[in-house]
Amino acid sequence: MNLKRMAKTFAVGAVMTVLSAFAQTSHSSEPRIKMPYKKTGLDSRQAAAHLLSRFSFGATPGQVDEVVSMGLDKWLKQQLNADLPDDEVNKRLEGYNTLGLDNSTIVNTYLNPGQLIRVLIMQHLIDKDSLQSAGRKEYQDRLHTLMIQTGYKPMQDLQRELINQKIIRAAYGQNQLKEVLTDFWFNHFNVSLTKNQCEQYIQTYERDAIRPNVLGNFETMLVATAKHPAMLEYLDNASSVSNNNELIRKQENNVQQLRSKLQLRKMNNNDTTGEAGMRLIEQVMNAQKRQGLNENYAREIMELHTLGVDGGYTQKDVTEVARALTGWAPAPLYNNGIAKKIMDIAGEERMKKQGFVHEGDFLFRANRHDQGEKTILGRRFPANGGYQEGMEVLHMLATHPSTAKFIATKLANRFVCDTPATALVNRMADVFLQTNGNIKAVLITMVNSPEFWDQKALREKVKSPFELAISAIRATNADIQQPFQIYAWCMKMGQRFYFYQAPTGFPDKAEYWINTGSLLNRMNFGLAFATEKIPGVKLNLAALNKKNNNFTLAYAAGNNTMISQITGILIGSPEFQRK
Repeated sequence: MNLKRMAKTFAVGAVMTVLSAFAQTSHSSEPRIKMPYKKTGLDSRQAAAHLLSRFSFGATPGQVDEVVSMGLDKWLKQQLNADLPDDEVNKRLEGYNTLGLDNSTIVNTYLNPGQLIRVLIMQHLIDKDSLQSAGRKEYQDRLHTLMIQTGYKPMQDLQRELINQKIIRAAYGQNQLKEVLTDFWFNHFNVSLTKNQCEQYIQTYERDAIRPNVLGNFETMLVATAKHPAMLEYLDNASSVSNNNELIRKQENNVQQLRSKLQLRKMNNNDTTGEAGMRLIEQVMNAQKRQGLNENYAREIMELHTLGVDGGYTQKDVTEVARALTGWAPAPLYNNGIAKKIMDIAGEERMKKQGFVHEGDFLFRANRHDQGEKTILGRRFPANGGYQEGMEVLHMLATHPSTAKFIATKLANRFVCDTPATALVNRMADVFLQTNGNIKAVLITMVNSPEFWDQKALREKVKSPFELAISAIRATNADIQQPFQIYAWCMKMGQRFYFYQAPTGFPDKAEYWINTGSLLNRMNFGLAFATEKIPGVKLNLAALNKKNNNFTLAYAAGNNTMISQITGILIGSPEFQRK
């Protein structure tokens, strides 16, 4: 067989099997699934390929036919329920010891460089003068050695397991829609490993605030993100405080009186009892005085998380929301921190009597909340609203008509096309409002719409680097033994997920992902992947097309290198870049 014929034979087998399939391609009860794809001229196989391209990270060999045989509506119901067993994922995640840790354990085990240096100075293992050598390799090696000796672990270990688990779940998970939506909603409520104050919390943020809620109620997810330490630190609400508070004025007076008593006792009896505790309290209060109102989270929760930039709010509303959310902060978790020691001394009962609310890793600091009257989006909030005031603001934002339209637009943009039809967005927004933000109901409404099945929408979306890499894994049944190597290639192609610095999250537009440099890297990825030049990538291309005798003979004749190269070209082809 000549090489030209062999290439042609392969093109209709193996990976092309998947490609060709694509080319043809609450509070109220949820709508019945209808899927009007026949009205748009699609047959069941084309529709199945399109459904898989949108609601999974790519079809595996033979999966299009499996979905047709099962029934498209049944497959979608399974995905909406998101309760299929994930034995393969669980097996591959064995040994990932950080994934089940709570925030307290993480904060007291995985330190960023600044925290580690402060701890080592406190323990007299290094001195401040040595910081002048902080950039030198010998100094960094010494810090690493001391870190291990003192029982701490490097932040990089936490980050690597976070990154690897995302790749494993996306590539091998049975509940594909849940993985796709976890990616979508994390991007919507973006936080970033680039910010030291929140990097320790991002693993639990995705695990506890995002993942359980991706097919549930929008307001539940909004509240979960608003209270999570990762978001509170990322958008600086942790440091947003008000001095317009009677409780803090009383506390400051008490501190002054206590200071006077201690000074008098020291003068009369040379008694220094209580001095250390007094210094701790003053350090915290002085630090809080240097803080003030921070509008970052208030602005982004309206512009990016709920109403949208054209959602009808003003700068005055931003300021008022910021005031309503003053005092919302992470609970102190670091055992050696001043704030944790003071909270432990105060005790839960005393804090509760003073209006504090402590829920898990969230703390409403009543003494730092703006107690004044506020007006937000035309609604008056009386003075002294406390914690409940913030919850009412979140409810108002989550159920606002502008939020319904904004979320419907983003979902349609992700799952239909870059410029979704207004009629489709309006139908989805109406269901969002009717069901109080039932995400499943909104998705079903989208799938029931002819716009979703319009032939112009087929292969319209460009894959992100992450989507491209995962779809290549799934299309070839690849065994990925070193997931971080896939991440390295995603970075080369322009997507360093979990590290996107802006609160917008990655743009979901073709022009962001496609340029001359990225296209070259995508082609290089395809070749490196298919020829197993990426460490830890194992392929069995012969097994993919074992029914094709010519293909099997080509491998037997020793032409596997060319077969791999053809596979790489297919993965890097324009057709495979789209979904």
